[in-house]
Formats: sequence, structure tokens, C-alpha cells
Amino acid sequence: MYRMLIVDDEAVITDGLSEVFQNLDMDLDLCKAYSGIEAIETMKQQRVDIVLTDIRMPDMDGMELMEYILREWPHCKIIFLTGYDVFDYVYKAIESGAGIRYILKNEGYPKVIETVRNAVEELDSELHIKDLVNQSREHLNTLEALQQGEYIRHLIKGTRDGDKLKADFEKLNIPLDPDCPFLIVLGVFKIPELHDSYVTRQEIGLAVNFLAQSFLMNKVEHIGVLDRYNDLVWLIQPKIDTTHLSGYSFDLMTQQMEGTFELMGQACMDSMGVSIAFTISCHAYGWSSLPSVYEQLRQLQSVRVGDGTNLVQVAQIEETTDLAGSFFVHSSKENVEILAIHLEGGRRKEFLEVYDETTKSFVQGEPSTPSHVMEHYYSIALVLLSHLNRMQPNDHVNSKGLMNFNDHSSWSEAFHFLRQTAECLFDSRHKEEENRAAHAMNQICVHIEEHLDQDLSLVRLAKMIHFNPSYLSRLFKQEIGVNLSVYIEERRVKRAKELLKSNHLKISEVGLKIGYDAPHSFTRFFKRMTGMTPQDYRDVVR
Repeated sequence: MYRMLIVDDEAVITDGLSEVFQNLDMDLDLCKAYSGIEAIETMKQQRVDIVLTDIRMPDMDGMELMEYILREWPHCKIIFLTGYDVFDYVYKAIESGAGIRYILKNEGYPKVIETVRNAVEELDSELHIKDLVNQSREHLNTLEALQQGEYIRHLIKGTRDGDKLKADFEKLNIPLDPDCPFLIVLGVFKIPELHDSYVTRQEIGLAVNFLAQSFLMNKVEHIGVLDRYNDLVWLIQPKIDTTHLSGYSFDLMTQQMEGTFELMGQACMDSMGVSIAFTISCHAYGWSSLPSVYEQLRQLQSVRVGDGTNLVQVAQIEETTDLAGSFFVHSSKENVEILAIHLEGGRRKEFLEVYDETTKSFVQGEPSTPSHVMEHYYSIALVLLSHLNRMQPNDHVNSKGLMNFNDHSSWSEAFHFLRQTAECLFDSRHKEEENRAAHAMNQICVHIEEHLDQDLSLVRLAKMIHFNPSYLSRLFKQEIGVNLSVYIEERRVKRAKELLKSNHLKISEVGLKIGYDAPHSFTRFFKRMTGMTPQDYRDVVR
């Protein structure tokens, strides 16, 4: 879903254009601004893909707005609404070579719609990354990239020598400053089950990482690597000298990264059918905190709301160098580590396949090396117990027999109990995700009902529960059964009807109580929803 911002200092034009595009099947998230300054404030808080703007406005004209957009959001498409007498402005914009479009105001809505469709098609084309996938296999499969990835993975584990950090960065050509804090982003991707394999995850991970290069190249210094789970980790720093850090706002950088990774997630879904859930650290951290911050990001990914498809969340992480609470149980046996990875990733089918393969010889008879089997049992039990302690699932998960092998009458019963416990954990996790999603959507519905007279834009509601807008839109439709915008309109028209039955309020006052400041906008909305004007409805009720 692309986000379009409509900017005009005349509310009639802004509201009218918004209503036109709301009634079209273009899958656009619409935002409105009534001045250039308000437009910039909007773009500081969220990604914008298309800006449809008047070229002449009192406080800030379209040319100044264009300069900001080209600097901060170079992928954004700009469409100017112009008159014949301002063509000299447009000529300057076209000379910039930035692919600026313009529409004469007397050309009407069909021309506006056609121009916006062309901008959407151009965005689709730019996000097409089939060629980038092929390039990534050559570009990233180099010795330097492998060495950098291995080194960053060592830092994530906590194995580093602080005195040699700067020398190591220079030797490996890592484009980061060891004296500068960084943001960390974790991307966990989901591949369709039919195509999911180790090699496929490696290839797609490299392709996504290469795609990130093009999105982040001119904005920040960064490095992206595949972690031990074949998920992606990015370490990101601003493109400034460390001597200027005291006045730098990492909050603004976090907002920019939120919008950038949302757009990148959409590109991955459209081009490869791969869903990615991104978690971005809310603040910048020092290198000594990298292991614990990374582990906490992984833990937050495992307790996300819903299934995480195309989720972008900003996480508040405690800065600490203490790794004693790390949630992952290290095991000397490779198969147990693989089980822990699948359990953490919520991959039931893969977990059970590996479990059955590694335990089948233990459940078919008395083992020849009981001590080795006992070690294997407790290794798996520790993985399950660690997950239980962190997830705190409901009472349906029985953990009493996990660490007491003597409670079981046979090897077969013991390993069958572990398998049942694992299945209960997967069931509990799925149920908790559904419950969290239902609770979050109920919060949204209650807020809408209580604030019909206020701004109920998708962006505002998403910020309320710390989701990115497109994820909220999809999850709301999934949980409630209707689009969020449709739900809001239905609640507003229902409230309007209730208020119109009474003679205590004027028509304009009824409009104000459901969020319409301009009486003509309320009348137009009510007639579209009911087929009659508010006054006609009041007369019929009488």
C-alpha cells in the first residue's frame, strides 16, 4: 500500500480530492495537509510515496516543499497542481530532472486520477527487484562480505576486544564508526512453506540485504548481515562526524528508518512473495550493549501481535551489558540447537520433523548408551523450559515433568511427553497471538467510538498502538471483517443519525461532533452514505 499526501491551503480542494480517491479502488493510504509546513510535519512522522500539492501556498510554496521531499524522501513522486500563470515555477521543477509531474487545475479529476495512477505504476516498477536478486548473488558472495558477516556475528555473541574494534573495522572495511552509537534493526522473514529451505533462506536473505543497500545508501552508514537463524540484522549510524553527535536527533533517524523499512517490506512482498517483520531499536546504543540489545529484539519478535506479516515496530530496549538473562539455550548438539531455532521462530512443522528424526531411535527400544540419551533428553527439556519461562503460556502447558526424568516409566514415554509439551507451546503461542490481535483491535474500536469528533486517520490510530499503518489496516480487516476506513464511516453516520433525531443541535453542530469542521463536507459525506442530506433525513424522521 502506497501513502499519498494531498496538500492545498484551500480545504475545499484538499477534502474534495481526498473523497475522490477514497471512492477509487487504488489501495492508497490518504493523508491531508492544509499548508506546506503541515505537510513537512506529516512527512517527518511517516513515509510518504506520492505528494499531490498546490504549487502556490501562502506560508511555503510548492518549490520549497519539493526541495525538502527530494532531500529526505528521494523515492517520493511529486505532482503539482498548477495554473497557467505559474508555469515558470513548473519549468524550474522540470529542469531539476527529478521526474516531477504537473496538472493544470482546469483539467479536472480524470486527469488527476490518471496522473496518480502513472505515479503508482512508476513506484511499482522501481520496487521490482528480480534483477537485483541476481546482482545480489554476485555482489554479496565475496570474501569481504563473508568476513564482515562473521565478524558482526562474533560481536553479537559478545566476543570482542574493545581495544581492537577500530583496527578491525578498518581492516575489514566495515563502514561504521566504533566511537559512534548505532540503531539496530532485526528483520525476520517468512517464506512460503513450499519453497522454504536453508539455501532459499540464504539466497533471499542476501537479496533482501542487497535491496536494503539501495534504500539506505544515501541516507545512513550501515551494514547488514545474516544472523545464526538466517534472519537479517542491520547496524545503522548517521552520516555525520562523531564530533557533531551532541546535537543529532536519533529520534528523527528512527522515524525515517521506520518508513524506509516499511517500503522495503512491501517491495519484498510484491517481488518475491516474502513477508518480513522488522523490529527497530527506539534509541541508539553503544557497542558493548550490542549482544543484549540484539537478544531483546529477538525476544520482542517472538511475542508480537498477530502473525507479523509486514510488521514494522519500534522497540524500547534496556541498555545493559549483562547477558546472563539471554533467552537462548546453547547446546553442544547441533540438532538440539536447530530445534531451539524452530521453536523460537514458531515453525511447528520443521520442529516436529527434526524432533521425530533425532528421537526415533530412542523411542523404539532400550538404548545402548543410556547416559547419552539422558543428556539428549535434558538438552531438549532445557530448550522447552527456557521457552516456557520467557513466554509464560497458559495453564494448558504442563512443565512439571520436564526436568524430572524419573516421572516417566520408559524412554518412549519421556520423549513422547517432550513432544506433547512442544506441541502445546506452539498451540499456546498461536492462541496468544490471536488474543493480542483481538485485544488491540478492540482498543481501536473503543477509541473510535469515543473520539468520532477527532482525527481518526490511519496514521494516528497506528501510532496509538505502535504499529505501522499498513500493518494495522491489514490486521483490522482480518480481525473485524471490514476495512478500517469503512468502519469509521459507518460509526460516524450511525452517530450522526442519532444526533439528527433530536432538534437540539444544528446541522453544522452535528457535523462537528463526528469530525467534520466544514458543513459542506459533512453534508457531502452524509449524502454519500445515506442517499439524502442531513436536513432531508431530519425531516423524514420528524
